[in-house]
Amino acid sequence: MTDKPIVLDQAQRLERLLEISRALTSNLDLPSLLQSIVEVAAEITEGESASILLHDPATGDLVFEAVPEIQGEGMKQIHVPIDSSVAGMVFQSATPLIINDAMADHRIYREVDRLIRFKTRSILAVPLMIKQEPIGVLEAVNKLGNANYTGADQASLETLAAQAAIAIENARLIAKLQDANQELVRLDRMKSDFIAIASHELRTPLGLILGHATFLRELIEQQHQDQLEVIIRSAERLKAIVEDLARISHQEEGQSRVSHQPFSVSALVESLVGRFGELAKDKKIQLGADVPENDPLTVEGDRDKIEIALTNLIRNSLIFTDKGGEVGVKAEASEDYARVFVVDSGIGIPERDIDRVFERFYQVESHLTRKHGGMGLGLSIAKAMVEMHQGQIWCESKEGVGSLFCFMLPITKERAEAASKVFTNY
Repeated sequence: MTDKPIVLDQAQRLERLLEISRALTSNLDLPSLLQSIVEVAAEITEGESASILLHDPATGDLVFEAVPEIQGEGMKQIHVPIDSSVAGMVFQSATPLIINDAMADHRIYREVDRLIRFKTRSILAVPLMIKQEPIGVLEAVNKLGNANYTGADQASLETLAAQAAIAIENARLIAKLQDANQELVRLDRMKSDFIAIASHELRTPLGLILGHATFLRELIEQQHQDQLEVIIRSAERLKAIVEDLARISHQEEGQSRVSHQPFSVSALVESLVGRFGELAKDKKIQLGADVPENDPLTVEGDRDKIEIALTNLIRNSLIFTDKGGEVGVKAEASEDYARVFVVDSGIGIPERDIDRVFERFYQVESHLTRKHGGMGLGLSIAKAMVEMHQGQIWCESKEGVGSLFCFMLPITKERAEAASKVFTNY
């Protein structure tokens, strides 16, 4: 008969540990989490008080991170030295410690008692461990009824400490991740602001340079025409960069709108291939178009934006294809979509970079940037233009062999809206 209450008490203890285990896994708010742990620690060990001390790498001390509310926030300002305290011994040795006669024990750090006007009569301390490394200490103090802490108390507190350490580490990692995400948002906002300001501020002086340079073309002598053409070409290149920046800025700010009007994808492909014919000829690159016969491939969308996307893809292929290479542009129907391919026999993209080529300002290789130029905006703009139509764009490439870029556009506005709902659900 004497064993029955003990078994019941142990069962209740285990039940309470299971309850707190479920609560710990769902609580990611560190202060609230720590407070729950000290309350349960005192409860399952029948202690007058409990506390959590975590290691502070900056000072090398242990710091109270959670204490009973009755002991006040002031206790959290106390630093407990590792080399002259029970908590420090437990932390350094990574082993539990029970002291049932603490009044005369020199290992007790009396400064805590003095500062909070408390008397430590007995103490049970266990380490908080992560990957076999201590991160702090969980303490229960003053067993109620002047009783002694037992091995059962230690086992219960160790079980709680094991769960608590994982929960604390998870909460810390989540907090770090949230801080990192906030920093990324801040940096992205700064980058967006820079893009918007730069594109706006550069437009006016570039317009003046181009305007005056074009005017001077009719006035200056022939011997200076070549120098003037260099100025005009350079200004036009800067203008193209500014326009790219402006498109990115407008898309980010939600200022870009899609005008749904029927247009022929086949006609657009043939028009752009013709437009780039001179550049391809200068580089001795074979450029060709493949579109369906007697099928205009009519799509309801914004022709100007798709033209921007396809222009960037074709230009990109021509830039990264060497003399004597080939670039082909193909359009075809695919159920409710129109598909457009741009294939080249260029230098190709390293496998490690394929997933990032559509990121803004991403450069595949620094030496390629120096050789071929560019800011890494063309593909990101193409992606933005296609996705504004609820389309998809992707790349396949093999280094030294060539690349394939493909995008799919919903043929009708209704199909685009349906695609939008599907993408939103995922």
